[in-house]
Amino acid sequence: MRSRRMAAAVTTLAVVASGLVSAAVIGVGPVLADHCDPAEATQSPQASQTQQPDQDQGQGQQQDQGQQQDQGQQQDQNQDQGQQQDQDQQGQQQDQQNDQQNDQQNTGQADDEQQAPQGGGIALLDPAQPPETDAPEAPEADAPEPEQSAETFGRRRGGNQSTRTPTPSPSQTQNPDDGGEPSPTGSASPSASPSPTGTGGAEEECADLGPFPEDFVDIRQVAPVNNNARTGRNGSRGTFVSQCGTNRNGHNNPDNFIVAPGVSNGAHHLHDYVGNLSTDAFSTDESLAAAGTTCRLGDKSTYFWPVLRDRRSDANATDPDGNVGQVLRPRSVTLQFRGNAASRVVEMPRFIRIITGDAKAATNGGANAKAGWSCSGFQNRISPDKYTLCPRGSQVLRILDFPSCWDGQNTDSANHRTHVVFPGQGGACPQGTRAIPQLRMTLAYTVPQGPSYAVDAFPEQKHNPVTDHGDFANVMPDRLMQFVVSCINRGRRC
Repeated sequence: MRSRRMAAAVTTLAVVASGLVSAAVIGVGPVLADHCDPAEATQSPQASQTQQPDQDQGQGQQQDQGQQQDQGQQQDQNQDQGQQQDQDQQGQQQDQQNDQQNDQQNTGQADDEQQAPQGGGIALLDPAQPPETDAPEAPEADAPEPEQSAETFGRRRGGNQSTRTPTPSPSQTQNPDDGGEPSPTGSASPSASPSPTGTGGAEEECADLGPFPEDFVDIRQVAPVNNNARTGRNGSRGTFVSQCGTNRNGHNNPDNFIVAPGVSNGAHHLHDYVGNLSTDAFSTDESLAAAGTTCRLGDKSTYFWPVLRDRRSDANATDPDGNVGQVLRPRSVTLQFRGNAASRVVEMPRFIRIITGDAKAATNGGANAKAGWSCSGFQNRISPDKYTLCPRGSQVLRILDFPSCWDGQNTDSANHRTHVVFPGQGGACPQGTRAIPQLRMTLAYTVPQGPSYAVDAFPEQKHNPVTDHGDFANVMPDRLMQFVVSCINRGRRC
């Protein structure tokens, strides 16, 4: 009798121990989303702390289930012992034989249960294998409400979260050709050094795409400036505005026929187009001249710029170039041609290509950067390298001024810059060049409050606001260009 009781006790202890091992091993982490939300990216430490009690609670439930099952097994074993006691009344010799057999069976059963514990039907998981997603999730009521912050903008490439802290180091090294190739020359700026703050992991799983908190500034902290040169006696004061709409027809593509002709996705970021309806990577003078337009007065010119995105959205989350978010269409597009402070302007040649800004200024340096970020009602405050945070009721403005001193011969150049350059500080064109109407693009956007938007960019530029840029090709009819020049030189507003 004593040997049977000892064997039953050993069996019970083995079953209880196996249930505890099952509960300890079977533990899975919280289910993670498929992207790095700007707010969620900063909540990972708190989320992990909040979810830990829930995981412990789940493990406790598993332990309770294992103990209940163990108690059931103990009851079954007690019934077996009762049957064995009835059989003992048949003879002492038979009892001794049964005792020996039961000892051997109980010993073997204990060994088997230590190797494969009965976990109530729950299979053990290899700790080295990734957890399954059928573990109990933390109740939403216990999870903290995410705060709208801009610690990082990114997209999850795996399960763990991490953030990077950029260390901008502006460089004056400039690649004169900022074409469509995605591998810039020059020293990198800003660089991003990884500093994981999420749930950890052997390797970084979440690539930060930018922008970063220091890429934003309150418009009221931007100093007022006056970048317009004073118009002299021989200057031209007039303006002409080409009305081309706001791209309601959805003309978008990631091409750039000026800097990367014939290359699909040559820009590695999406462009908004107004004006010419056919513009893509394969556009030619002939195709542009034959196409329709969204502009009035027969202006078939093409005007384009990188789109702005609401980064709170998960739209386009699988984009290999990291341009994530919902595209924001401008509320207004003003395409104004202006005069020169020191001289009259001459007609620009048809099919001339002009670009402004540097799409790779974050790594090339700022020599060709011409970004201008502002807010409606604060146009005298323009930030060249920060996204602006505007008061309620004020719209974000992108102001892009184009070069306007033409060499008098070429409609393009190898680096797409030397055939048309900017005036000097006094507004006069350099010697050997002639003033042509200067295009100023002003794009107005209604954006969500806070640091929640970014311009499309090459992947390595991390959506730095200094990379904003614009492109233009003149396809105006000759008579329309003559009218534009007349308006500007006569001081009219057309």
